[in-house]
This record gives sequence, structure tokens and C-alpha cells, in this order.
Amino acid sequence: MTFRARHLLGIEQLAPGDIRAILDLAEDYVALNRRPVKRTDALAGLTLISMFFEPSTRTQASFELAGKRLGADVMAMAVAQSSVRKGETLIDTALTLNAMRPDLLVVRHPASGAVHLLASKVDCAVVNAGDGRHEHPTQALLDALTIRRAKGRLHRLTVAICGDIAHSRVARSNILLLSKMESRVRLVGPPTLLPAGARDWGCEVTTDMAEGLRGADVVMMLRLQRERMDGAFIPSEREYYHRYGLDAEKLALAAPDAIVMHPGPMNRGVEIDGTLADDINRSVIQDQVEMGVAVRMAALDLLARNLRAGPRVVAAHA
Repeated sequence: MTFRARHLLGIEQLAPGDIRAILDLAEDYVALNRRPVKRTDALAGLTLISMFFEPSTRTQASFELAGKRLGADVMAMAVAQSSVRKGETLIDTALTLNAMRPDLLVVRHPASGAVHLLASKVDCAVVNAGDGRHEHPTQALLDALTIRRAKGRLHRLTVAICGDIAHSRVARSNILLLSKMESRVRLVGPPTLLPAGARDWGCEVTTDMAEGLRGADVVMMLRLQRERMDGAFIPSEREYYHRYGLDAEKLALAAPDAIVMHPGPMNRGVEIDGTLADDINRSVIQDQVEMGVAVRMAALDLLARNLRAGPRVVAAHA
């Protein structure tokens, strides 16, 4: 396995070999998670602390489950009841946690770059579980594993990422990963939800859903992130669904065997038709949830191996 990183802070820092190493090990954990006994001792004796400064269901639950299945001691820090509410800075929180000598720290934070700052202040391995609009690396990795299992490859695919691109760290991480793996990425959304400079990212960009979906192998829908919006970005949810919501008629423009993805949580009838979301012949949304646990187990396992290896870890990937 050629994974030498000290932290997992973003897809941007990973080489294609690093990505393949995580996905290949995750395949082993998919098999483990389907057995009656789902535990291993890969992280035995290690401590994992999860800190979520933003609400989360899938990501937080899957990281904690991943840690427990690997045999780690897992502590979920109740941020809402912590000293952060009393005005403690992120750096002071990091120093406090560092004094407790954890081995792995999983962090979600509303500010872009906050997880990188925290990683520079602690001695343990840090995993970015989403920072502002910046990145969500494990979501992109679980999406990649889902695509690879459905399509048999990650290269030479056409992937349409549709919806609220401007506010989506999931979109950014997927663009980086898919580009590294030599796939073609199309960004599709209304002008108000396409970030400035999107055409400089090496992607095709369109405001026409039909154009964006035509011939696509993968259709990845994104959630409207109203909590990050300051003002009116769409005329109405009804109008948004009419133009940009995925339904059977629009999906018919994609490749006949195209798969449908969504990172969740879904707004049914806004971003995607509910019947289509539940269609086991086209939708891999539940597969994404399953792959999330396996990918996070693989990432934690590989980081723990590097933690134990010590000085041999490549500093450039820190």
C-alpha cells in the first residue's frame, strides 16, 4: 500500500496511488462489514476522538462505527456542551485535546481551513470530516468506491455533478478526485449556484440540465445548502425542481446504465424525485452509506499504520 500521509485533510494532497490504496483496503472492509462478526483489532489500544462543530448523521455515525469496528477506544466530544460554548478558541481546544494524547482526531468545522489549523497544533493524526466550503475528502472517497464497484473503474467516465455547486465541499472534493483519476466532470446548476471561476477547474460547466446529463455515466445530485446561503439563490423550490431536480425524464438523457448518487440528506421533490431515489436499478444512494463505513475504516487504519511508523511518514503529505 502506497499511502504515506500523516493526516487526511483533503483530496488535494493525495496522489492517485494514495486514493487507490484507500479504496483497495476499503474493499476488504466492505467484506468484513457484511460478516456476522464485524470487528478487528487494527486500532486496538488507540484512542479516537470525534469533534463535530456542525450537525451530522451519516458522517459522524460512520466514523464512530468505523473506529469501534477497528477496536479503538472512541469518544464523541459533545461540542454543544464543551468549553467552545464558553468562548474557548479552536487552538486552545486543540491544545487541551493534545494533552490527553489521542491517536486519531476526526473533525468537522463550519470554517474552511479550521481542520488544517488544528492539525498543525496536535501530535495525533487528523481526519477532515468537512470544513466549511473547502473539502470533505472521505465523502469523495466513498463516492469513488461506490462508482468503482458499480462501473468497474474510475477512469474515462463522464460524471455530471448537479445542483448547489457553489456551497458544496462534496463537489470540490469529488472534482479533485475524479480529475486525478482521469474522468470527465461536468458541473450543472443555475448561474447563482455555480461558483465564480468554475470553468478554471478543468470541468465542463453548463446551466442546461439536458446538456449536462446527456450521455453521463454517473449523475451526482447535491443538496441545496440553505444554511450556507445569504440571500435568495433560487426563485422557489418548485421552480428549482422543474429545471434542476432529477426525475426519470431528465435521467433518460444520461447513459442507459447511468447510476444516480446523492451524498444526503436528500430533499425529495426538490433535488431528486423520491421514486427515483429509491429505484434499486439506478440509485446507489444506500450503497454510498454502506461504503462510507468501509472507506472510513480504511482511512483510519492507514493513518494508524503511519502513526506507528513514525519518522518514516512522508512530510509532504502531512
